[in-house]
Amino acid sequence: MFMNFRRIRKCQCVQLITTCFILSIMTACWEQLDHHIVSHMKSYSYRYLVNSYNFINTSFTISRKEANSLNNYSYVINHERACDSSDVLLLLFVKSSPQNVARRQSIRSTWGNETYVRRELGANVRVVFALGLHPQPEQRSRVQQELLREDRMYRDLIQQDFEDTFHNLTIKLLLQFRWAHTHCSHARFLMSADDDIFVHMPNLVRYLQELSWKGVQDFWVGRVHRGAPPIRRKDSKYYVPYEMYQWASYPDYTAGAGYVVSGDVAAKIYQASLTLNTTLYIDDVFMGICATAMGVSPQEHVYFSGEGKAPYHPCIYNKMITSHGHVTDIQDLWKAATNPEVQNISSGLMGRLYCTAVKAILLCKPYYYDTYPCKAAFS
Repeated sequence: MFMNFRRIRKCQCVQLITTCFILSIMTACWEQLDHHIVSHMKSYSYRYLVNSYNFINTSFTISRKEANSLNNYSYVINHERACDSSDVLLLLFVKSSPQNVARRQSIRSTWGNETYVRRELGANVRVVFALGLHPQPEQRSRVQQELLREDRMYRDLIQQDFEDTFHNLTIKLLLQFRWAHTHCSHARFLMSADDDIFVHMPNLVRYLQELSWKGVQDFWVGRVHRGAPPIRRKDSKYYVPYEMYQWASYPDYTAGAGYVVSGDVAAKIYQASLTLNTTLYIDDVFMGICATAMGVSPQEHVYFSGEGKAPYHPCIYNKMITSHGHVTDIQDLWKAATNPEVQNISSGLMGRLYCTAVKAILLCKPYYYDTYPCKAAFS
């Protein structure tokens, strides 16, 4: 009995120490944990109001004169006739920074190669790069001279005289939609993409051609964020103060890394931007505000990537549209993803079953992995 009592006391002591340790960890992390959970629950419950009523749009509405004064930037490099062809399936704007020369060159030689798209896919796609000025004044002159030389060679840069920084991304968004409205309003679709994204152009073109034949309208597709809360932590890159955005939830929007809109939606976004306050510097959220003002809702496509890279596998390449986070591997990925053998791997009943199993293993992870969702394995 005495030994049993001692064992019980020892077990209780271990339990007490373990409990105290867990409580101390929870106490240290509770503020951040509580803020994360509560803010997401609150924002998602608020989501219906944000998407269904116009109080956000009302709070952002300003006069056309004031809106124009906030975005009164001149073109430093422009190509007004870059979209002269009468039949443009897609105007694709790549958001790039002045110094990212190597990224632009990789895109031109792979998925952004217009000649390849015309020859192999039978479509007219116009790819241009949206830029501002280099943010460091002491480097600006040298970088600008390099940009001018680059543009003389490729004639695909569209640049305005704002500083190219994270907090000016909304200005870059407006550059895209306003240039499209003025110089390429006949394009059937407009895509906005980061310069570290991979676009599987054959899959994208086939997808858009099918939609075009159906005469699709009010179309906005990408990786959709629903009920996302504003970030209120001042140490975050995405920090937004209450004075800038007071509501508990953002309207639904697509991740800015890569999304596509139909031509009629591009025109609506442009019209909305003429009377909305553009000081909100989270550009994809501002896009959501513009779309909500015009009654347009985003649609989820499981093969538009989140922040993570898509897994490297032929069964993934067969359906992928975009994958995020690619800089040094663009050439290799393009070669692998466009290999004709990719189509053969998933053909036939056995091929489809094999690829479904592979994608389930790659995508249906027990932990959060921000690439394609699990349901993509079965689509």
